[in-house]
Amino acid sequence: MVDRPVLRSVLKTYPHTAAVKSGALQSPDVALEFVEVEPVHKAFAPMVRKAAYDLSELAIVTYLQAKAYGRPVSLLPIVIASRLQRGCIIYDKRRGLVTPEGLADQRIGVRAYTQTTGMWVRAHLAEDYALPIEHMQWVTRDPAHVEEYQDPPIVEHLAEDKSLPHMLAEGDVAAAIMGNDLPKDEWFAPVIADHLAVDRAWVAKHGFMPINHLVVVSTAAVKEHPAAVRAAYALLKQADAEAPPPDDGLKRTIFGFKRLRGPLQFTLDTCLRQKLLPRPLTVEEAFADAAAILGDLGA
Repeated sequence: MVDRPVLRSVLKTYPHTAAVKSGALQSPDVALEFVEVEPVHKAFAPMVRKAAYDLSELAIVTYLQAKAYGRPVSLLPIVIASRLQRGCIIYDKRRGLVTPEGLADQRIGVRAYTQTTGMWVRAHLAEDYALPIEHMQWVTRDPAHVEEYQDPPIVEHLAEDKSLPHMLAEGDVAAAIMGNDLPKDEWFAPVIADHLAVDRAWVAKHGFMPINHLVVVSTAAVKEHPAAVRAAYALLKQADAEAPPPDDGLKRTIFGFKRLRGPLQFTLDTCLRQKLLPRPLTVEEAFADAAAILGDLGA
């Protein structure tokens, strides 16, 4: 396979991306040249601010903000990573018991107000315990990936460069929201004790797992290499179909406009309620670029 268009790409290695990243699964119509970024969220700001890659994994909140502010990225109908989220809010047992009901009027740490895990945890706290976002102060370290976005007044940026576990240990915050970097130390515990059971019930009710990351392409790649973008979508879909099923039976990926429509609408509504978007967005607006080039392939 020669003279294929090359798309400079960033994807974390998952069971459903491993074959594409290793080269075991290829296409005659596109070459994906992978750049390793660890942790993967460090690729998000360069992607939405500078279109640093042709194809990239991207947090769903970051994409929706990028779309609202007219950044040069286009959504492919791919959910590449999802997670059960209620176990991601933790407290330090050495400082006493913290319950969800006790979080009203408390300070809660999160890497950034716009972090997708934070969005989902806030949604769950509101749904399960009637705790709207205004009832808590959100203490953050990082700004939004989309530089045009300004945090609401309920958000505080710490001047000190403290880690979230350090903030918990010193009592700067009552609880903290973390994702893949959840600490393993025995003195940290989930605020929602029965989080796994509640999360599984939520997935059964809604029919999808809370979305963390999508796949986007740069607007330039869409214009210059539409056939290569279509081939990349087909390749990732094939890799997902051929990957072994997850041990826990929970599907973490979604492909296609039809299956993604409901979950995306739910997420759009949630982001708007949490003041994460400067204006309402429609699913059609979010899908428009990819629909124009994928056609029936993305159904």
